[in-house]
Amino acid sequence: MDTKDREIFSTLTIFPPVFVRLDGRAFHRLARARNLKKPFDPAFNESMRAVCRYLLTGSGLSPAFAYTFSDEISLYFNALPFSGRVEKLDSVTAAVAASKLTIELGCTEPLAFDARTIPAAGEFAVEYLVSRQNEAWRNHINAYCQNALVEEGMTAREAAAMLRGMQSEAMHEMMFERGVNLAATPAWQRRGTLLYRDECIKEGYNPLTGETVEAVRTCIREPEETPLFSTPEGEALIRSLTGA
Repeated sequence: MDTKDREIFSTLTIFPPVFVRLDGRAFHRLARARNLKKPFDPAFNESMRAVCRYLLTGSGLSPAFAYTFSDEISLYFNALPFSGRVEKLDSVTAAVAASKLTIELGCTEPLAFDARTIPAAGEFAVEYLVSRQNEAWRNHINAYCQNALVEEGMTAREAAAMLRGMQSEAMHEMMFERGVNLAATPAWQRRGTLLYRDECIKEGYNPLTGETVEAVRTCIREPEETPLFSTPEGEALIRSLTGA
């Protein structure tokens, strides 16, 4: 028997549009090893954004846009590489992201992402991004509260147990009593970051004519404050990017 006969998932294909979601594997160990700032590390966030930029323009994969928070990246594809082969899409995307982040952080130990492919036809793109942004908000609240309790002497396990099941209003109040307004923290912590490819006009120089010329180039847009995807503004932006 040809061994390829047992590669039963290698021909599993999917049609666009899809999301590919990447999640950091065991990044709590990375946070300890790199002594990342808590509750959020700006330098790590910038490294994750650099990974997104590379996935958008340098990887050859060409997703339309990326959304990232914490150690998670969601990539939207309206055209698929590898003829839509799911195994190839997941494995290569995760490998590229892990390699780029390893370089960005200057790590001497390997990093890894896992990947999953999610069909995103019709109205689902907005629904998906609203759900991931809600998760970013929950992650943001929990990170601040857990860090505050640990700084006050609790173990991480004790802090997690205390916060389990606590409503967001109570967590807001808990941090407000400690001088932190969770609604006024940096937008990238609360809402995550959206990055997308766009066409930009760049000025150049024509050495043959000596003239300044304009050319269309691909650039990356990163709104300073990612809109709430659940608002008309946010929904309109996503629809413009997906063509839905």
